[in-house]
Amino acid sequence: MELQHNANNNHALWKEIPWDFTEDCSLSVSGSTFLIIAYSTVMAVGLIGNSCLVFVITRHKEMRNVTNVFIANLSCSDILVCMICLPVTIIYTLMDHWILGEVLCKLTPFVQCISVTVSIFSLVLIALERYQLIVHPTGWKPMVGQSYLAVVVIWIVACLISVPFLSYSVLTLPFQNLSTPLPINDHLICMEGWPSVQERQAYTTFLLVFQYFLPLALIMICYLHIYLRLRRRKDMVERGRSTNKKNKGAARINIMLFSIVVAFAISWLPLNIFNTVFDWNHEAIPSCGHDAIFSFCHLTAMASTCINPIIYGFLNSNFQKQFRSTLSRCRCWAVTERYESVPLSTVSTEVTKGSILSNGSISNNT
Repeated sequence: MELQHNANNNHALWKEIPWDFTEDCSLSVSGSTFLIIAYSTVMAVGLIGNSCLVFVITRHKEMRNVTNVFIANLSCSDILVCMICLPVTIIYTLMDHWILGEVLCKLTPFVQCISVTVSIFSLVLIALERYQLIVHPTGWKPMVGQSYLAVVVIWIVACLISVPFLSYSVLTLPFQNLSTPLPINDHLICMEGWPSVQERQAYTTFLLVFQYFLPLALIMICYLHIYLRLRRRKDMVERGRSTNKKNKGAARINIMLFSIVVAFAISWLPLNIFNTVFDWNHEAIPSCGHDAIFSFCHLTAMASTCINPIIYGFLNSNFQKQFRSTLSRCRCWAVTERYESVPLSTVSTEVTKGSILSNGSISNNT
């Protein structure tokens, strides 16, 4: 996703944009107040929700399956964004100049690029795992140890493709080489100093394809195959109550996971459109409305940090029970919960040969 060069308000094209210096483009008091409240809310929900999710998954062994490892990894990347990128962005947007030093100037877009890459490829791995378990239930099944290895690989790849932000993010004075009719203050801005516009466009286009379109296309293909397989099984001869229950559990879990993907894609769509327009036709964006449009698109994208805990928390009854159990232990209450027999990473709706027992019932082979 190519949001990172815009995470610092897209100052990379200062010299190319015909600014109107006579127009007051500063945010109104109500606009600033709204941004502060909105960003603070997203940051609080993202931090608390994702932290609780990671805590519950890591605390309870029965929840440490392949899908939950990827869900926790997705939450960790969101926590990173909430801790670093969100506070920096709102400060920079409101002040309209950089006061946070060179380290954060380079680190903020770098971390944001890493987080987006980790998030989208965690969703890809979840989709691939569901595909393997449901479409090919008797074939190879990923193990928890392999999921940890996949997480490490994701973070390494994310760091590598984010390196250009460390190299080209610089502190500089705006319009330092321009003659303007009005005096320009000497406040620093954080911008990307690419060798050429063509190189910047090539890199951000690569991010758009690699971090958005290709992963989402792969995810859609996986879930389409899953949907078709589950629909086909509905038309088969009824195989018993336990199998029907298992099929319903698999369908519910798939709906939950697919909802996270859809919400993620919708959240990032406005910012991707904004970045694409800014890269290839920045004159189409009003100079005075730039910050307001960017803030709306960026805030929508940052709302994706709340998607995981909200959808996963509301739709996963096992997580709700584990969370209540954890709170009960903290209050020293002894509560016994009954858990569903449909763990996320062991659902297989295919009844294998020999699963019919002699008494006519169906075993819970997965």
